[in-house]
Amino acid sequence: MNEAFVAPAERAAGRAFDIAPERAGADLARLVLALAELLRQLLERRAIRRMEAGTLNELEQENVGLGLAGAHDAILEVAARFGLSEDELNLDLGPLGRLL
Repeated sequence: MNEAFVAPAERAAGRAFDIAPERAGADLARLVLALAELLRQLLERRAIRRMEAGTLNELEQENVGLGLAGAHDAILEVAARFGLSEDELNLDLGPLGRLL
């Protein structure tokens, strides 16, 4: 693995993506779930902007809220199956900061 891509804090905490055979599934799940959570948060922000602009009626607001809550629950459920906490989905992108 190229150590240049591992942030010092990640390396020190042992949370780097080294894709060891015994951790490959959990590391891949962590990456995929982090991206899913990022997309869910972006959709949530867009929904809030639309609600503030008045372009969603009450039924649409309720449906969006239920859908986003369900997506969040599903992400946490899959994370738990891989032994991951919600905090572990917030990836350190080095000089760019945290993902979420």
